[in-house]
Amino acid sequence: MDGNNLVRMANHIADFFDSMPDRDEALTEFAAHLRKFWDPRMRAQILAMAHTPAAAELHALVREALVRHGESLAPAS
Repeated sequence: MDGNNLVRMANHIADFFDSMPDRDEALTEFAAHLRKFWDPRMRAQILAMAHTPAAAELHALVREALVRHGESLAPAS
């Protein structure tokens, strides 16, 4: 999938969860959303992008959730 599209989708989802008053809950719910609705390949790609210059385009909540919940988002090997 196009990386720009993944960034756009992740940022859009993060906009929704960023409105939650509890930051920890927002991060957990964002990660749960990706696990539930994103294909493992999409999750692997966004996780890989978090370690590239493209990470600068990611919403702060996305970056934080990928760090905090990255292991649970990684596809099973």
